[in-house]
Amino acid sequence: MLLTIDVGNTNTVLGVFRGEQLVANWRLTTAREQTVDEYGVLTRNLFSLAGLDRGAIGGVIVSSVVATVNWTLGEMAKKYLGRRALFVEPGVKTGMAVLVDNPLEVGADRIVNGVAAFAEYGGPCIVVDFGTAITFDVISAKGEYLGGVIAPGLGISSEALFARAARLPRVEIKDPGKVIGTNTVTHMQAGLYYGAVDMVDGMLTRIKAEIGSDLPVVATGGQAKLVARGSKHIKHTDEFLTLKGLRLIWDKNPELVKSLAAESRGPATIAGSKSDPKKAGH
Repeated sequence: MLLTIDVGNTNTVLGVFRGEQLVANWRLTTAREQTVDEYGVLTRNLFSLAGLDRGAIGGVIVSSVVATVNWTLGEMAKKYLGRRALFVEPGVKTGMAVLVDNPLEVGADRIVNGVAAFAEYGGPCIVVDFGTAITFDVISAKGEYLGGVIAPGLGISSEALFARAARLPRVEIKDPGKVIGTNTVTHMQAGLYYGAVDMVDGMLTRIKAEIGSDLPVVATGGQAKLVARGSKHIKHTDEFLTLKGLRLIWDKNPELVKSLAAESRGPATIAGSKSDPKKAGH
């Protein structure tokens, strides 16, 4: 089995694949201060609740935009799963050329999403990821990453209203059913929800006009289904697009996988021993 981990600024999503089948998944808050053991115990408990044998994990692959947790996750994988983790970073084959001014600036998750979307829908296509930020990524007919857009996410917008306006409360982000609200909560919900829908559709209209074709759009991330219900352009949603992309990239790197397997010590048997910082992987 393969453990895939997508670390975002707000949430971390884990998935376990048996072959091409996603057999378990979890969405957690990204905890920058958690220790190796805390991540390890959490992972062990999640596997236990899902009835999975962590000793059967044959590989671990990580996409992360939070550099401060990479060492911790790498050590957790070695200590609790007996595996060296593969991080999506320069040197890892993705099969996708990145045609931007500085490819190193593009978040790993955006490339991973592009790989999965191209495999599923072909190209050209657009990926919209609803995370801390709302990102738009454009993939060419040849499977190249052409570039994209970054906009504030719904959570950021909601928190900004609460933090900067003394009389505005925190509200649930949802479709209030109509634009004209009749109280402060529905006023805010209408602004957040319909504002996001119209921003997304407006941006997609502009991207399609620039590309010159009515290309398919796939949405992923926490609010993907919510916004897609009101969108004119989003026809596909895939909650696990990034995890699927990680599995595909794992399969594209047999030599790296073989090297990592040789460095692994086999299934973890002791969960309480201390990490050796001299053996830090990443």
